[in-house]
Amino acid sequence: MKRVLITGASSGIGEALVHQYLKQGWQVVACGRNEAKLQQLSAVSPAVQPLRFDITDPAQIAVAALQVTELDLLILNAGDCRYIDDVMQFDGELFASVIQTNLISAGYLLQHLLPKLKRGGQLVVVSSSATLLPFTRAQAYGASKAGLDYLAASLRLDLQPYDIGVTLVHPGFIKTPLTDKNDFAMPFLQSAEQAAQRIYHGVQQGRMYLHFPKRLTLLLKVLALLPDRVWYWLAGRMDQA
Repeated sequence: MKRVLITGASSGIGEALVHQYLKQGWQVVACGRNEAKLQQLSAVSPAVQPLRFDITDPAQIAVAALQVTELDLLILNAGDCRYIDDVMQFDGELFASVIQTNLISAGYLLQHLLPKLKRGGQLVVVSSSATLLPFTRAQAYGASKAGLDYLAASLRLDLQPYDIGVTLVHPGFIKTPLTDKNDFAMPFLQSAEQAAQRIYHGVQQGRMYLHFPKRLTLLLKVLALLPDRVWYWLAGRMDQA
């Protein structure tokens, strides 16, 4: 049986990915902070290995990694989304916390888990379509995800000699506990199960880049081709609406 490790497995896309890979006959190392939820997942199938740790704590990552054997697939999915509501009262602590959770933790996860990936394996980095354009209040979230984009692209180059592929994922709006807190319209909202299916099939095909739903991501890509002043005008109008 092939083995996948998934961070952020206790809710949202991560939880849906656990079920998707179990359905396809994989062994799953399900990682998260919610002990009760991880135990629920492990009760679903003996193919689930629950692994509780906080990705923002390097020491916990190091200890958890000792319990991980060889992997065919590593999915870095865990993350946080919080907004800076008053830019003139810039919340440095919030900014640092989001960067720590979404970006810096990836470095420690890679340090301890990348050596577990077999030759011919695959690394999946779940970023966000928010990196395609600047959005209001998203200074912390967008900066952290943009860092992941570059990280994935650079890793893809350096992992070629090890025969390890890298897939970057740009989801649009996905219904999860994080997005349930959003106080704005989320066009083309998809379920976590839909996202997990798209990620699974894209990774199986060995694709380097996945983005969905395309009705949203292609629109953002087109807008990104326009002069910057056009997007800033549109974004300003949307923020005032």
